[in-house]
Amino acid sequence: MTTPENWRKSSHSGEGDGNACVEIASSPTRIAVRDSKDPARATLTFPVSAFVTFLDGLKDS
Repeated sequence: MTTPENWRKSSHSGEGDGNACVEIASSPTRIAVRDSKDPARATLTFPVSAFVTFLDGLKDS
């Protein structure tokens, strides 16, 4: 995955500590995740299906 340019944070991120979260970017086949406090560091990437399964697990807990 090339470096995505469509990074976005949760709409729940507010002022102050709102930068203490992760950002995601997507392509048709991968989801990239990075630390919003240090976006130049390493990025994790996951297949879309694995990320969807992860999110579904969060919703169920």
